[in-house]
Amino acid sequence: MAFESLSSRLQEITRKLSGKARITESDLKEVLREVKLALLEADVNYKVVKEFIAVIEEKALGQDVLKSLTPGQQVVKIVKDEMVELLGGVTSKINFTPNPPTIIMLVGLQGSGKTSTAGKIANILRKQGKKPLLVACDVYRPAAIKQLQVVGGQLNIPVYAREDSKDVVGIAKQAINEAYSKLNDVIILDTAGRLHIDEELMQELKNIKTTVRPHEILLVVDAMTGQDAVNVSESFNNELGIDGIVLTKLDGDTRGGAALSVKKVTGRPIKFATIGEKLSDIEEFHPDRMTSRILGMGDIISVIEKAEETFDTEEALKLEQKLRKQEFDLDDYLSQLRQIKKMGSFSSLLNMIPGMNKLKDVKIDDKEFVKIEAIICSMTVKEKRNTNLLNASRRQRIAKGSGTTVTDINKFINSYEMTKKMMKKMQNDKGGMKNALKGIDMNSFR
Repeated sequence: MAFESLSSRLQEITRKLSGKARITESDLKEVLREVKLALLEADVNYKVVKEFIAVIEEKALGQDVLKSLTPGQQVVKIVKDEMVELLGGVTSKINFTPNPPTIIMLVGLQGSGKTSTAGKIANILRKQGKKPLLVACDVYRPAAIKQLQVVGGQLNIPVYAREDSKDVVGIAKQAINEAYSKLNDVIILDTAGRLHIDEELMQELKNIKTTVRPHEILLVVDAMTGQDAVNVSESFNNELGIDGIVLTKLDGDTRGGAALSVKKVTGRPIKFATIGEKLSDIEEFHPDRMTSRILGMGDIISVIEKAEETFDTEEALKLEQKLRKQEFDLDDYLSQLRQIKKMGSFSSLLNMIPGMNKLKDVKIDDKEFVKIEAIICSMTVKEKRNTNLLNASRRQRIAKGSGTTVTDINKFINSYEMTKKMMKKMQNDKGGMKNALKGIDMNSFR
């Protein structure tokens, strides 16, 4: 999980702060020392950390804070506000030209994930009503063109490629004509990378920039490379001039140093973050939401947005009717699980829900979904509709068919029955989900 170690440290620090009725200057200096160590251990740039701590200290040492009734909470607020600023302050979106097509040029080192990122950005922009065209400008890396074509095929997004040409500037110019003829309003150029920054790479990118004049140059960097990602970002910005950054593999970077350093060092905003291998695993970067996740305050807005994108309205209405008629069965349960899986890993969703990150004893393995799916698919139609039929021999048969144990079957059925009760309560109780959740034993789901 992104920021896992940093998040754990900072949440413990802010928890201690929030509980203090009074804070002395020495208390504050000790807290800031802990914050400084947490950031440095997370591989945040030293100069960035030094400036960050200095700003917090200056604001927190004000008499209005130290003499207030809730100084601890006020210091936590200062830390939160300054971290939002560190990550960019406000959400930075793609600047679309009023006269399409908008040209987006992706640059970066080889292995940073440019090609899959091109597809992911095209996918997210299409959801916003755009009609993107992917352009293969990497004519050097073996199978680079084929990889982009595969990505485009999976998303049903057109790809412009010229396998008979090495003239990347010419390919980019021809792609613009293609976009005009096919009414594509966004062009995404997937350019070549190198294992390191060199003069030849930069000159080629400068030639493309000079000729096609892209409206956005986005640098794709691998978050897992830590300070190397920051150094690469600074070099590309100085040499080429970039408009924004895409951090890839943020889900694999448990420290998060690159994300917390790159905006401050380059002065350029993080516009997107990729959080998985699926072509849907990309999100616009929101500094305020990311800060809330790091500090354990949740990100319920992103959960709602993911749900709105994922859940089918018609299916939701059908489910509501079944619940009212008490006809909810295991097929419906499996359908809901599959829709939740589309939103991302269950553990990442829990981290976005305020308060859930504090339940340290609740460990949810996403592999459990595979096990549950196998159990349900091993049942007969009648068994799915009526779990009361599941006697000992039937449970043994299901366990054998799903590659699980009878104990697994028993735990799942107990969890399912509890879920049914909860959903029924949500339908009948005016208190809704808040009251329904009161009677749930979280340990029963493990």
